[in-house]
Amino acid sequence: MTSRDTLQRFIFEETPVRGEIVRLDATWQAVLERRDYPPVLRDLLGEMMAAAALLSATLKFEGAMVMQIQGNGPVNLLVVECTSDRTLRALAQWKEDVQPAPLAELLGDGKLVITIDPKQGKERYQGIVGLEGTTIAEVLQHYLTHSEQLDTRLWLAANGQHAAGMLLQRLPYDSTRDSDEDAWPRAVHLGATITHHELLELPAAEIIHRLYHEEDVRLFDGEPVSFRCSCSRERVAGVLRMLGHDEVQGILREQGTVSVACEFCGKHYMLDPIDAEVIFAAFGDLSGAAPSAVKH
Repeated sequence: MTSRDTLQRFIFEETPVRGEIVRLDATWQAVLERRDYPPVLRDLLGEMMAAAALLSATLKFEGAMVMQIQGNGPVNLLVVECTSDRTLRALAQWKEDVQPAPLAELLGDGKLVITIDPKQGKERYQGIVGLEGTTIAEVLQHYLTHSEQLDTRLWLAANGQHAAGMLLQRLPYDSTRDSDEDAWPRAVHLGATITHHELLELPAAEIIHRLYHEEDVRLFDGEPVSFRCSCSRERVAGVLRMLGHDEVQGILREQGTVSVACEFCGKHYMLDPIDAEVIFAAFGDLSGAAPSAVKH
């Protein structure tokens, strides 16, 4: 049976190549049930969600990785957050009826932003590159090659039921250990024969056998992946502090309460004038959610 909502790593024995396969089912459905996306936008977001799970697993960190594609086309925002606990949330924003079109037309002039936000007060890292490539996979490969100096290949697929992906990454070559200099181009060539249907429907073990049955590949046990939103009353307080006391007081005068909805999960937070005063009087320097993630 296909392993659902699972990330599995694999390595090529005695060669400097590693990889991962991810399959999202309930995790992806939890995103789709919260908003009705046009099919072309839905598939882009699903591919990006699978990619975020794959890329986060290549990093050693505790905290969250936020991947954003911002543009000025019909699709103006794709954002996925993936934590080191393998939890995900995602959303997209668009301005008009989105019809099938090349990626450059859908996004317009844009950029890819990847932010690593570690726990325990460690320094945040952010990388920003222009959008180069005709697919989400190519955009991310360009980022990794030019910003991280890592040869990486991605194959991504999504539809209304599943989102899935496979990653290959070239490790530093060690002449004293690695005897097969052709392992990387061979792994990439074979990986490129994978189809969207196979990515979406086959279990990881079958994909590995289908692609690499003549290679010595070790497939590790799967790690569970799930949907979870990191919104909280504390993060809402941080957003209100970013808006400022005067603007919040203006909302209270007009509406009597401040209503904040998380666009990732739909949860609503209601604050009355006393709640607002407590936030500004008692809270210290909070790290709120990004302004794009909430609305009042």
